[in-house]
Amino acid sequence: MSRLPPLPAIRAFEAAARHGSFTKAAEELGMTQAAVSYQVKLLEDRVGAPLFLRQARKVVLSEAGKRLAPGVAEAFQRLNVAFANLRETDENVLSVTAVNTVCTNWLVPRLGRFQVAHPNISVRLEVSQRMVDFTQEEFDIGIRGGKGIWPGLKAHMLFPVHLTAVASPDFLKRHGPITKAEDLFNVTILDGKDECWDRWFAAAGITKMPPLKGAGVEMPTQQMLGSAAVAGQGIALVTPALFDAELESGRLVQVLPIVCTHNDSQYWLVYRDGRQNVPKIKAFRDWALAEVERDRANKGRTPPRLAIM
Repeated sequence: MSRLPPLPAIRAFEAAARHGSFTKAAEELGMTQAAVSYQVKLLEDRVGAPLFLRQARKVVLSEAGKRLAPGVAEAFQRLNVAFANLRETDENVLSVTAVNTVCTNWLVPRLGRFQVAHPNISVRLEVSQRMVDFTQEEFDIGIRGGKGIWPGLKAHMLFPVHLTAVASPDFLKRHGPITKAEDLFNVTILDGKDECWDRWFAAAGITKMPPLKGAGVEMPTQQMLGSAAVAGQGIALVTPALFDAELESGRLVQVLPIVCTHNDSQYWLVYRDGRQNVPKIKAFRDWALAEVERDRANKGRTPPRLAIM
């Protein structure tokens, strides 16, 4: 069992000793003068000696109070420093959770620009496919896919989850020209069991199709699919916005001008309601949305054909 006196009594004593006044201590602590006097009396009863000499319009420390005051003041100073350091660390570290491919393909290549613009903010990343509970876990911001409706979260749309078929130039050279969707029935399809292929073929006007080659290989992330496609292993269905570098460099090629959506989903930047004005969150939000606008302005890539399935 702790032998320390109650903390409110110690706080009242420290403030009164510093100000030499119960009234000024009460103003600082948001208490009444009577409440400060009561707390000090509790402490005096606890230590068994008077800590103040009550005089007209002021109080002065007794001998016992003079011995106690420096140690108490030092303890509160240490507490103030500890909490100030904690606040400073919290204000300067931004914790971000993001789904795999968005993090590795979209966010990480751009983070250097954020660090240049905000050198005092350190970014801590977690890659996760799970739906983080912001009320229970210490994350400031998340990037996730969905329709933007999550209770308790503020959501900003980054870009839609469009899907298109891509392959490496070498793969297309080896397997001949692909001029129509039916040509994909004769080549290796990466993760052909994914229901999104049904959406893509439906967007091409095909509702009945034979089993796809390569359907036995399942890959859980677009990053894996894109890497396999770059390696020339087959045709993958990916979100173009997440493979800008590969498409611009020519390591991947859009096979046909056909694009579908994934359950009308988009990628969203999210954070807890009420935290929109936290400086580090505001800085990251504004930067991320500006990056999206920058991509649109620089590339102006509009899919030639978009089917909402």
